[in-house]
Amino acid sequence: MKALLIGGTGTISTEISRKLIEDGHELWLINRGSRNGELPEGAHVIVADVNDEERIDALLTGQEFDAAADFIAYGPEQLERDYRLFRGRIRQFIYISSASAYQKPLSDYRITEGTPLSNPYWEYSRGKIAGEDYLMKLYREEGFPITIVRPSHTYYKRSVPVGLHGKNGSFQILKRMLEGKRVIIHGDGTSLWTLTHSRDFARAFVGLMGNIHAIGETVQITGDETLTWNQIYQTIAQALGVVLKPYYVSSMFLAAACYYEGGDGLLGDKAHSVVFCNDKLKRLVPGFQATVRFDQGVREAIEYIFSHPECQKEDPEFDAWCDRVIQAQEEALKKF
Repeated sequence: MKALLIGGTGTISTEISRKLIEDGHELWLINRGSRNGELPEGAHVIVADVNDEERIDALLTGQEFDAAADFIAYGPEQLERDYRLFRGRIRQFIYISSASAYQKPLSDYRITEGTPLSNPYWEYSRGKIAGEDYLMKLYREEGFPITIVRPSHTYYKRSVPVGLHGKNGSFQILKRMLEGKRVIIHGDGTSLWTLTHSRDFARAFVGLMGNIHAIGETVQITGDETLTWNQIYQTIAQALGVVLKPYYVSSMFLAAACYYEGGDGLLGDKAHSVVFCNDKLKRLVPGFQATVRFDQGVREAIEYIFSHPECQKEDPEFDAWCDRVIQAQEEALKKF
């Protein structure tokens, strides 16, 4: 299979790139080259800005691909560009949407590909929904060979998954745990959440690439392991070898107090319980099974983070914000 990825070095796509090369496929990538040092040997890299449509079109002259996937497109504007670039050149176009697009609040905790799409809380999710609508229209009216993939919370070795973090990622949460500070958990920590390791995601994703049965289909790719947020934070603390000191704050309060756009993602995604049914994925990719258990994946991530200084991005602004939120709630409680 000859595959083209736009991006290829992110949380999800890095492992997909490795899996494609490992399985003997021909891999091409279009990206700006900022993290290409992590790419597997043998990948063909076009270092360019995909928004430079005229240049990309010229560089792809004479090329055809069995499958192409865009990991950085958010909505119709970027997908219109992709359509102009790839029509007639590909046998399958894969759009990475988001499971956050599903109805909020849910009418049934069990999520399938047939769960309605509606997210009044988060503009990001609404952009993904609009992108899906655009592509399905192209498929119905013109036969453009699309597959829509909906990931949920996918993580990999460079970061641990948490419910709330600052602009520099999750390292500051690890630092707070190590320093014995209280760690904010949204709600009471009992809502359900599903985490997917990028290696598991990659195996499922590659199984959909070049798969004629996936054309015109929407498929969610998630793990089968469901955890509470309390279990997630406790597992991280155990991997660090420390005692977790949780501090519970209402999701509504956290979103209102948030000093950057992360509050929308909390109300529009992580504050809701999610349990995914992956039967459709397993029909399309026979034999697929998520194998990286969370306690194993998070230990691997922590080992990597603390052996790679570039992953240890401190965030004093977020740290101070956490302390202010805790102090504000403590002061309010003293009045009762």
